[in-house]
Amino acid sequence: MEPNVLLESLIDEAGVSRAGLAGHVNQAGRARGLYLRYEHTAVARWIKGQRPRGQVPDLLCEVLGRRLHRPVGLDDIGMGISGVRTAHGGGLCGFVEHATALWRSDDQQRPDLAAVPAVTGTTAVMPVWEWENPPEDTDVSRPGPSRVSMADMAMLRAARAHYEQMYRKAGGMATRSRVVGFLNAETAPLLRGGYSDATGRQLHRATAGLVAVAGICAYDSDAHGLAQRYFHQALRLAKASGDRGLGGYVIALLVNQSLYLADFRRSVAFAEAALRAAGPHSTPALAADLHAMQAKAYAQLGDHRGSLECIRRAEAEAGRIGTGSEPDETGYVQPGLVNVQVAEALLNLGDLAGAQEHALAAVRSPAHDRGTVHRLAMLSHLELLQGEADKAAGTACEMAERARGMESQRLRERMRSVREHLAASGSAEAEAAAGVIAGALRVPL
Repeated sequence: MEPNVLLESLIDEAGVSRAGLAGHVNQAGRARGLYLRYEHTAVARWIKGQRPRGQVPDLLCEVLGRRLHRPVGLDDIGMGISGVRTAHGGGLCGFVEHATALWRSDDQQRPDLAAVPAVTGTTAVMPVWEWENPPEDTDVSRPGPSRVSMADMAMLRAARAHYEQMYRKAGGMATRSRVVGFLNAETAPLLRGGYSDATGRQLHRATAGLVAVAGICAYDSDAHGLAQRYFHQALRLAKASGDRGLGGYVIALLVNQSLYLADFRRSVAFAEAALRAAGPHSTPALAADLHAMQAKAYAQLGDHRGSLECIRRAEAEAGRIGTGSEPDETGYVQPGLVNVQVAEALLNLGDLAGAQEHALAAVRSPAHDRGTVHRLAMLSHLELLQGEADKAAGTACEMAERARGMESQRLRERMRSVREHLAASGSAEAEAAAGVIAGALRVPL
């Protein structure tokens, strides 16, 4: 059951308590000859996703519409046909209301929102299919009293760069509340403002970049359902912007999440969709990342030939990356990233020597601390597998030092994995390094 963020947002906007709303619904029901005895606990269940029976959804629309002085329909409260709340219902304007309602609920740190599991099957695939296929948004202009300016756009782009750097230095758990707070307070009013088609496309593009960072932070915090919803939002915004390359970048984030969730066939399919639909708008960095992730997925599926072919393509694209020629969003594809991904694929294919060679190349390439932690974790594991426990211990200690100050569930998982491998090696140096990592992990996030 998925939280009904639309209903929750309207209740907050109406300025009514849950107990108060229940009382108003009971009163409105009596006017229709109904004897209702709802309390605040019923409203809490509706917010959590339960759909009330009978005429109650209509009564909710009536009560909230009266307090907000505007018509409120079933779609507005997330209780449309069969109670299905689609991310894109009601066109682009309807999507904006859905999106901003989610930002508002997340900004209020609703625990049930972070606990929603990632969707699977058709529900997971449809946003990608809708991005890839017609219809396109022919006009994204919007009337409004406050006009969106180029200065607003510059602010959004600067915010995306700021929060991306914060994520790299401090981790997604520390950054998530900041970027979501910005989306709710600063970005939502702009999307509801007035703008021409040309300005609107820039606005949706800048917003997509910010929403993608929010999704990355949620993913890094183990809130996978929430992360997926942010990625789907970013994909819809990318479509409204008309920037196919940006959409390909967002799908790369979905591919990465699918790899983590061990849905390897979906990883391959999504990567193929991104490469196909982005076409000439795909940059070498984006193509290299997508092919490298496909290589990892094929390796997990046991497709040796498919994995090696994707490795070849990833390395060829990586060689074409030009300094300063990539958009800001694909700046994460730094030197060595493809190497560490190839190392992981080769490890799963059983090529330890080849994997270690790529891991060493990755560690020797410049990277921000977060990327370095992942690279050192991979190298330490490979050194252990090659019987080089002393080297592995030194690499692991450097990894632990680089991770200091970061709040990230993904990095914690890497550190726990390295610690377990070190502790099981039987080497005194490795066991000492495992103790160092254990000490770092004792600090709660």
